[in-house]
Amino acid sequence: MKLPDEAELLRVFIGESDKHHGRALHEVIVESARKRGMAGATVLRGILGFGADSRMHSAKILRLSEDLPIVVEIIDKPERIAAFLPELDAMITEGLITLETVRVLAYRHSGQQGLAPDQPS
Repeated sequence: MKLPDEAELLRVFIGESDKHHGRALHEVIVESARKRGMAGATVLRGILGFGADSRMHSAKILRLSEDLPIVVEIIDKPERIAAFLPELDAMITEGLITLETVRVLAYRHSGQQGLAPDQPS
């Protein structure tokens, strides 16, 4: 897949213990994005944070079982992100969803060589 120079970055801020039909919500989001053939997704686990309820979530040694912050990042073409939003909205009961335009500098898989700037892809 080739991404345009301008793509969108979708960020979903949720908790590690959030579920969707009994499964970890971040896993369901990533699997849904993959099934749709989206360009890529990454799950990041935070060590400290708070959300709309202002309750602290921390990875301190005495609180390892707490609900740590999770950020799911998905990058793709704007129209593909827009098509995914209704499905995502149906999954999220608590959290924050943001969207921003990003400039894609490179998007390669392991078998690709770098291209000179003036070469078409």
